[in-house]
Amino acid sequence: MSIIGVGIDVAEIDRFAVSLRRTPGLAERLFLHQELLLPNGERRGVASLAARFAAKEAVAKALGAPGGLHWTDAEVYVEDSGQPRLRVTGTVAIRAAELGVKSWHVSLSHDAGVASAVVVAEG
Repeated sequence: MSIIGVGIDVAEIDRFAVSLRRTPGLAERLFLHQELLLPNGERRGVASLAARFAAKEAVAKALGAPGGLHWTDAEVYVEDSGQPRLRVTGTVAIRAAELGVKSWHVSLSHDAGVASAVVVAEG
């Protein structure tokens, strides 16, 4: 397999929190319901959400940043092992198929007020 695209993005956690508070319904437009919750059903913290937002931005960059991608067509989830994974549907899956993407690699982090994500599209 070969690398088709790499995306990286960062999000300032406090700024992201302000956006979520200021814009009613923003979290629901950016994330699927299951992305908003921890495995135990509690609401995910803002740092974790900011990292997932950065991952969605990184996905778009890995795909060449085309217009028309829907935020909720890229889902960040966590395996039982704790490893983050990416599931794509709809507009994101169509673009990935056009480019020949067969698998995804995702890494999330947050520290010192910044959330970050790296996404590698492999085909």
